[in-house]
Amino acid sequence: MTRSPATPLPPPKARRRLREAAALTQTQLATRVNVTRATIRAWESGRTAPRGRKREAYARLLKTLAEEDAARRTRSAPPPEPTPTPTPTPEPTPVLEPVSGPASDTASGPVSDPVSGPEKGSEPEPGSGSEPEPVPEPAPEHPALTPAQAFDALYEFSAPALVRQAYLLTGRRELARESVERAFQTAWERWPEVARDRDPVGWVRATAYEFALSPWQRFRPRHRQPEPPPADPGDRTLLNALLRLGPQHRRTLVLYDGVGLDLPETAAETEASTPAAANRLLHARETVAGRLPALADPRVLHQRLTELASAERLWAAKPTGVRKGGERRTRFRTRAAIAFTVALIGATALTVRTAPTHYEPAVSPGVAVRGVPPRVAPGSLSEAERELRQKLRDRLQDGPERLEPRLE
Repeated sequence: MTRSPATPLPPPKARRRLREAAALTQTQLATRVNVTRATIRAWESGRTAPRGRKREAYARLLKTLAEEDAARRTRSAPPPEPTPTPTPTPEPTPVLEPVSGPASDTASGPVSDPVSGPEKGSEPEPGSGSEPEPVPEPAPEHPALTPAQAFDALYEFSAPALVRQAYLLTGRRELARESVERAFQTAWERWPEVARDRDPVGWVRATAYEFALSPWQRFRPRHRQPEPPPADPGDRTLLNALLRLGPQHRRTLVLYDGVGLDLPETAAETEASTPAAANRLLHARETVAGRLPALADPRVLHQRLTELASAERLWAAKPTGVRKGGERRTRFRTRAAIAFTVALIGATALTVRTAPTHYEPAVSPGVAVRGVPPRVAPGSLSEAERELRQKLRDRLQDGPERLEPRLE
């Protein structure tokens, strides 16, 4: 499943070169694009790619930097030396010659075609002293590859080596194979971008390394159990020495001494400066040489890393299976997103349907009323209560007193 092509961008190395040529830091460039410095580092290393409006703004800024760089180069270039103006000579009068075609069929002698040469059976004119020059045959045209064929060719070319490199990083055969497959599945999802990349193998390698060295791998049940170590004691010792290094030091050592990248490329892929990458490389070499003094020579270390990666029986899946697995994963994520969206819409509609349409005031809390004697439990009356009852009975028995008018 491919996506529509987005705005083209220069390769990651060209992005970094344009920024450095303009004397801009990653922080300054991030401020102009309105992103973070870590995002610029990821874009320049090729690990991630900008999308949407950020991609458009980044592409416009890089185009502006490229134009400014070209203008600086033009100003700094020395002016060309003036060339002497040739003296004009009178042009000869053109002579009309017969042109091959229906109008020249009556012309004497055979007619030659300017592309395919003279006709069959034609002989050079006697006395001309020149033989007909052989016309080179046109080179066979190679048919354009489809996206699936180009992806399969890239996978078959680089997958076995990437699996061996991932094994040196993790020491786990299954995790190495899975990391490379996930990286290629991500590349197939972004194939228009990866196909135009200057180094597609480097793009996939950076993605595979990130997945292999992710700290979340330790929480997966399938990777908690240790795998059997290499059979050779020397390979086992070297692998243990590699795994004792930190992830960034191990990755720098594998890229420089294992893969053979130069120091700036190693720094760009590990998202570090060149001095930091050099310090990591020296520290990793020193640590490995402390356990295995025979590997103090970088050439011997490179040979031993190659032998360690080649000694294990590592395999990679077929490219067709990787593409189909990535498409299935994409369909699953799409369906999960649709299901979540539908559930969210349903919950929102249910809330709107059952919510009250008018304000209902809350019930006020109870307040103690004073002036009313509390109710007492039934029982014998006290002396004061009996006196009060007798007084009420005596006064209200005959009714209230009435006023009678009298004459004076």
